[in-house]
Amino acid sequence: MTEPHPDAASDPLSRELLQSVVEVARAIFGAQASSVFLYDEAAHELIFQAVSGRGEDRLVGRRFPAGQGIAGWVVSSGEPMVVDDLAHNTVFDREFAESTEFVPDAIMAAPLLHGDRVLGVLEVLEPVPQSRSSLGELDLLALFAEQAATALRVVLERRVDAPRAARERAEALDLVGSLQRLLESGTPTS
Repeated sequence: MTEPHPDAASDPLSRELLQSVVEVARAIFGAQASSVFLYDEAAHELIFQAVSGRGEDRLVGRRFPAGQGIAGWVVSSGEPMVVDDLAHNTVFDREFAESTEFVPDAIMAAPLLHGDRVLGVLEVLEPVPQSRSSLGELDLLALFAEQAATALRVVLERRVDAPRAARERAEALDLVGSLQRLLESGTPTS
């Protein structure tokens, strides 16, 4: 596999796929915002690649150190995380959140994995309360992040092997469609 390029979202297909991921994640969890960060290993930074909801008009392309905040913890641990009360969480980087003009009270975050390697992070900010407290919802976020990572890998590999990537892109879009149908069939978010 090729290394993730820091500006993977500059490709129109990448932007479309990643935007779809954040929009569906936001809808599944009834959240105020959702974002995908790509991990730039060389610079040890996270880059906003797609945003839905609050901040979508100004955050794409913004970088921050991968060692800070909830997203940084998810990158270093490779594990999903749910925090219902960010005011009392020592990992949360309030100063950075203030710089984005949105300081949430709750967050769900999951790594975008390829094997044991973290490609990025999917975050859901201010999910509806029942989404935050249910282990089943954390499992759903982790599964959705797995699908998002698959979509991201397809986009990144597309540049290397176009015929195979076309097949995998179709598979990734089918998976995103399946998640959308799951949402429409009554995923508990209200």
